[in-house]
Amino acid sequence: MRMNFKGFLFLMVLALFTMVAAACNSGEEGGSGSGSGSGVDVGIVLPTKDEPRWVQDEQRFKDALADSEYSTEILFSQGSSAKEKENVEALLNKGIKVLIITPHDGAAAAAAVEAAKKDDVTVIAYDRLITDTDAVDYYVTFDSLAVGAAQAQYLVDNAEGTGVPLYLYAGASSDNNAFLFFQGAWEVLQPKIADGTFKIANSSEAEALKDTKELDRDQLSKIIGQVTTNWDPNESKNKAQTHLTSVGDDMKGNVAILAPNDGTARSIADVFGSDSAVTDYLITGQDAEKASIQYVIDEKQSMTVFKDVRTLVEDAMGMAVEVLDGNEPETTGSYDNGAGDVKAKQTDVIVVDKENVKAELIDSGYYEAGDFTGLE
Repeated sequence: MRMNFKGFLFLMVLALFTMVAAACNSGEEGGSGSGSGSGVDVGIVLPTKDEPRWVQDEQRFKDALADSEYSTEILFSQGSSAKEKENVEALLNKGIKVLIITPHDGAAAAAAVEAAKKDDVTVIAYDRLITDTDAVDYYVTFDSLAVGAAQAQYLVDNAEGTGVPLYLYAGASSDNNAFLFFQGAWEVLQPKIADGTFKIANSSEAEALKDTKELDRDQLSKIIGQVTTNWDPNESKNKAQTHLTSVGDDMKGNVAILAPNDGTARSIADVFGSDSAVTDYLITGQDAEKASIQYVIDEKQSMTVFKDVRTLVEDAMGMAVEVLDGNEPETTGSYDNGAGDVKAKQTDVIVVDKENVKAELIDSGYYEAGDFTGLE
């Protein structure tokens, strides 16, 4: 009997400990915002933790939601549309009223947001547009055409002479933004390709269309299919190595490079910088990642397009709160996603190079001066 009583007591203590631990875990999984704990109001789905940009966005969301009366949860899809759909379903099961989502694949995400709309959830596409569905209510974005145009204009303004070899690179063909970036860039570059300022070095499809300023979706797709990086630094490196190996010295010397974002720009810059036949290069980027700001300071990357995610996050969360409060969010334009026009709020972008990096990124409080070396 004595042994049985001890065993019973042990089981009771173990059961109590298990209940306390479960309660603690439940509280920890409730999301990154505040709230009553009886569900999640705003669900946020970001595409991957493998790119600094999205890790920064996660922290910005957490900062923006620190004092919110609404509960939130942030999930990552890790570059998988299937995981993305699972994330949305998990958030729907927690009772979200607003979904903020950056799709891994704009078209594939349609099924996930259509499930959200069936539950009367307001869908806000964040930074990347979800295509071919009428289940998207709002789109919060930087002006993607303006980003591409700014990259291209930098190359035009800083290229010297004529016949400058031009290497074109693009983002992922599954990302609608990649098309918008490239379209914005092409419309600025094309007249300078046609007049001989630039000569295309690495795309037969672009060369065939060099006299066409306004490309349709199919034409853009053909070029992007040849020069896509899939937003992957390793793929960018391999593609750049292949391109430089396949051309003669007449396509080296002083060159211009349209790189779609900072992660790809650094990889491509490393390849071009290590080729002794490349005497100098201009290369674009976007996102103002810390590593690329150091590259800009060190003159290994020419510029980046600064997209202040603080403002973008504020716009997205402001829109979500307006919806939760029963109000109509403010918008500044619209985008055709293939199924209709999606109301949008756009955020301005800023070109940053070595001349203005301190004013735009340090003095504005976006980064600390101590994050970099050689900053003047």
